[in-house]
Amino acid sequence: MARGDTGKWVARAGATGGGRTYRGQMPVKWYTSLVLICVLGLALVVYSRYELQHPAAPTPPAVGTHWYQALAFDVCGKLQPHLPANPNAAKAPIPGIRTDGDGVIQVAPTTSSDAGDNATLARFVVHYPGMVLSPSALKVPGHARYVNGAACPSGTPDAGKKGQVAIKVWQSFTGPSSNRPTISTNPTDVKLADGQLITVAFVPSGATSSIPKPDASAITNLLNDRAGAGSTSTTVPTSVPSSTSTTAAGATTTTKPAASTTTKPAATTTTKP
Repeated sequence: MARGDTGKWVARAGATGGGRTYRGQMPVKWYTSLVLICVLGLALVVYSRYELQHPAAPTPPAVGTHWYQALAFDVCGKLQPHLPANPNAAKAPIPGIRTDGDGVIQVAPTTSSDAGDNATLARFVVHYPGMVLSPSALKVPGHARYVNGAACPSGTPDAGKKGQVAIKVWQSFTGPSSNRPTISTNPTDVKLADGQLITVAFVPSGATSSIPKPDASAITNLLNDRAGAGSTSTTVPTSVPSSTSTTAAGATTTTKPAASTTTKPAATTTTKP
């Protein structure tokens, strides 16, 4: 074979990707890649269509929801008066997580910033001017600031003892047997839920078991608020309709008939002839 012919044959072999043996092999990897790309693309299209037709339900509480939680503050073994109403409650926009001063938190989000996983105790604190609540400090407007390691003030059951911040949460106001409380130190970790009982405390280390629930008035207000927002009432009626008998069930009342008066006929006098 001439030198020139050899050069042409090598050039043609290089242009086709190799010699006769290479050209006879099926490019398996290339076809496999095409199949995988097609399958993956089809799967993504099907998944996207399913997500479009079946959107995931938003995490509660959604915008427009109205939830309630009883709230209390315990300083060194002494429950404090109810937190006053939000001073910014009358200003627009109204805080989506607030209190009316009755010992109850209202969760009524109007934007996503207060809804879903954002509905936390920390968000309530953000909406309340002058309040501080963190894993290491507690400050309620109008009261002293307490930081971890500080001594409890005089006049409290734990006076002189070093305290720390703790948040005790009961997930429901019912059923003590199935309603074990949880202890947290970070308000961001306390996700608000309807019907919760929450006590924010500054107590000595190891005294978290003695942190009480919110007082009876806060729980009563919680129940009344939930009853007013829902269809089930827990309020006992205070008056009895006039048509309703108040006689105890099972008692039988027998009314005697009026006495009958019988008039005897006048006596007859007979005169003998």
